[in-house]
Amino acid sequence: MQRLCVLLFVFACVTLSSGVDGIGVNYGLLGNNLPPPAQVINLLKSRYFQKTRIFDPNPDVLKALEGSCISLILGVRNEDLQQLASDLTFATNWVNTNVVPHVSFVNFAYISAGNEVIPGQLATFVLGAMQNLDMALKAHNINIPVTTTVSLQVLGTSYPPSNGSFSEDSIQFLQPIAQYLATKQYPLLADVYPYFAYASNPDQIQLDYALIKNTGVIVVDGDLRYNNLFDAMVDALYAALEKVGQPGLDVVVSETGWPSGGDVYATIDNAQTYVNNLIAHVASGKGTPRKPGKVVETYIFALFNENQKPVGTEQNFGLFYPNMTEVYHVNLTPMKN
Repeated sequence: MQRLCVLLFVFACVTLSSGVDGIGVNYGLLGNNLPPPAQVINLLKSRYFQKTRIFDPNPDVLKALEGSCISLILGVRNEDLQQLASDLTFATNWVNTNVVPHVSFVNFAYISAGNEVIPGQLATFVLGAMQNLDMALKAHNINIPVTTTVSLQVLGTSYPPSNGSFSEDSIQFLQPIAQYLATKQYPLLADVYPYFAYASNPDQIQLDYALIKNTGVIVVDGDLRYNNLFDAMVDALYAALEKVGQPGLDVVVSETGWPSGGDVYATIDNAQTYVNNLIAHVASGKGTPRKPGKVVETYIFALFNENQKPVGTEQNFGLFYPNMTEVYHVNLTPMKN
């Protein structure tokens, strides 16, 4: 009966889909003035967001998502990784608590075992946590891809994109993780921020190149031509995956965005330009020079300005203020045929 419910729910979500293909938004909760989850999910639906990501299994958010047809990346708390890796019973209980009660009515896209912990002290637990969560899901005949989220700090070399390779500190973890993901045909999630690359090196990087604004070729990399930094960063990761023997592994951009305040480059105009250009670029279906014609599934960071994040740019990545008014307008209106 549960399987029938799941199939009916999935069919209903497919038939009701609208908005821009490939675009989602991160729903963070580090604010003491944010609206209740039910209002947030209604906001997402009213603005045509088909996809969202949360960073831990918040029960109120999971409940609010039920029946919404919004697909979800469900995050695992970094502090749970060690126990998930070492204790299958803990992983089973995690799945029984956070997935099984909702799976018939929430459209789970992926589960991310950890967020940006490679390299670092928790990196050694990522693969084991992924494997145990996958086994716990399979025990319920639940097929949700289990992966992890990396920042591009895992790259030791990123320029030009074809030279992309993992750092010595990262490759020992990412080589077996990439092999596991490829065997399962699960994607790797990656946080890609042209803003941080530009802000740390504005003398060498053109602003229009970072804002996906320049239609001319800026970087020539062998036979490949780049007119924006987003594509170059994604392709550097693809090149690194090729170098560890996984050229077919998909990358999902789990975070990207541009702050609207907090430093001289973080303006509302720049943020609006970047996000809207990004949406148009992803929606075009052109892919990247290394992966042409392949839509880059991408999640904007973030839904709200969050006042419990560090002061400065970190508090100013939101598309909306906590009262749900726009910081700036983004165009996600479904295209008319």
